[in-house]
Amino acid sequence: MKLSIHFDNNVSVIVSDIIENVRKNGDEALRFYEKKFDGVELQNFKMSENDFNKACNSVGKDYFQMLERCADNIRQFHECQKQSGYIVERDGVLIGQRVLPIESVALYVPGGSASYPSTVLMTAIPAKIAGCPNVFIITPPPVKPEVIAAASVAGIRDIFTVGGAQAIAASAFGTVSVKKADKIFGPGNIYVTEAKRQVNSLGLAAIDNIAGPSEILIIADRNAEPNFIAADLLAQAEHDGNACAVLITTSEKLAQSVSSEIEKQIECLSRREIARSSIDRNGVIIVTESIDDALKIADDIAPEHLELFVDEPFDLMPKVKNAGSVFLGKYSPEAIGDYFAGSNHTLPTMGTARFASPLSVNDFVRKSQFIYYSPEAFNKAVDDVEKFALSEGLTAHANSVTIRKCTPKIS
Repeated sequence: MKLSIHFDNNVSVIVSDIIENVRKNGDEALRFYEKKFDGVELQNFKMSENDFNKACNSVGKDYFQMLERCADNIRQFHECQKQSGYIVERDGVLIGQRVLPIESVALYVPGGSASYPSTVLMTAIPAKIAGCPNVFIITPPPVKPEVIAAASVAGIRDIFTVGGAQAIAASAFGTVSVKKADKIFGPGNIYVTEAKRQVNSLGLAAIDNIAGPSEILIIADRNAEPNFIAADLLAQAEHDGNACAVLITTSEKLAQSVSSEIEKQIECLSRREIARSSIDRNGVIIVTESIDDALKIADDIAPEHLELFVDEPFDLMPKVKNAGSVFLGKYSPEAIGDYFAGSNHTLPTMGTARFASPLSVNDFVRKSQFIYYSPEAFNKAVDDVEKFALSEGLTAHANSVTIRKCTPKIS
């Protein structure tokens, strides 16, 4: 069972036209699209200091303190990911690697029916730890106060109120009002995702990834609590109608109980229509003969989130090969990873956990190498370099070292 994103030609053409219009007309194009898609008329896209402070004050002290506790956990986890450069030295040769922050980073925060301050924390905090000097948020208007409060906690003051494909184009090119980014992060709808794909393919800006529908896979033994499992499956299903919720269990009785529990709990959800669509389209319960069989299926799917809902989850960990993030035991639901644990919630989807990794500080840095040869070290290397270059038929390469051959000084 694998999910995928399909970019139909209509979406691609619409996004391509938006990108070209923003390239040509900058802020004028942004105003046109914001009125067309978001129904707002904007003269200034950058949020004022006054509006920023007013929004932060409106969320209340308790909410701010909750954000700070989450942010502390995220910082603690991501601080461990910091890398430093290195130098290799040998007989007159110095070669090394520098780890440098990406200069300008745009964080896209979706708007629409839900508010995502968690996206702010999960992208802004690693960017700050990496040392990126210019980090800003792009998000559709109106911006919810919770998002602005999260930006404040993460140390981000620059927010640009523009959304959709036009926001991606604006940050890729830069306009009079919107800063230019070297790399763009954050999830979005099909138009945002396609815009990220296009600006990346054109070499205008790097991107974090092409995010697909959210996924959860739960492996459960016969002792698992069906109400817990149903709640975790629905927590993922409420993201959108394409989200994927899978249970693999060795117990047919548990499978039936979870199915019944889903029907009971779904009626209480504020986003039950979305969750219903997800469960009906991509909800699956699989009964296997053994936990090992369940693990093999899970590895084939390579889910974004994998919950090991078994008595001894740590015994299974060594057998898990492909998963974005693994949640161990009945009191480690996926939602705690979304917000509070500290690990990143931006994870590989659509089976890409086979080769991709969660978002980390490493995504906000680049690496540069340096080389130094003394004359003596160079002389020792000349013949080998010349021979290698000639074996590839590159005589200019060979000549560039031959011409530098040093004559030993006579004392």
